[in-house]
Amino acid sequence: MMQMALPMMTTVMRMSMADSMNYFARKYKVKPGLTFADVKESLFLRANQLNVKYVGENLMWKDFHAVLGDTEAPKIEVYSWCDIAVARELLKISPEFVVFLPCRIVIMEDANKDIWLLMLDWSLDWVKGYEKQLGLTPELVNGAIDLNKRMDEMMRAAANGEL
Repeated sequence: MMQMALPMMTTVMRMSMADSMNYFARKYKVKPGLTFADVKESLFLRANQLNVKYVGENLMWKDFHAVLGDTEAPKIEVYSWCDIAVARELLKISPEFVVFLPCRIVIMEDANKDIWLLMLDWSLDWVKGYEKQLGLTPELVNGAIDLNKRMDEMMRAAANGEL
């Protein structure tokens, strides 16, 4: 299945690798004038308001500099978040779902030094009508939809510098 997905997207749908990856990403461009620090502060404040637990970070750009000596690399910071109740219910259905956990939001700058927020676009629209066959309870579906909305709200608030 995995071997069929990328060729299908690149050949049949005529998508580049970048287009294919964009298909799986939700992203928002940060309002001009905001700094990385502004964006991070807004992200964390909104997460706190929405009761989304911060569980870790990966400051990739620092490793690009320190390990690779690549001082031209863009600034990229990956923050991990969790709703432990939703995570537990997902793992009861499929322990392999752990590869998608915890949820991540990335703050990154592009080649033009514009700042973006990104996350995996895991809307449940693609499972509509198949919830029972997949073993998804109504409570789990509602919890996942709610978490997805909170993560989106966090990104939007951060992109706009809302404190």
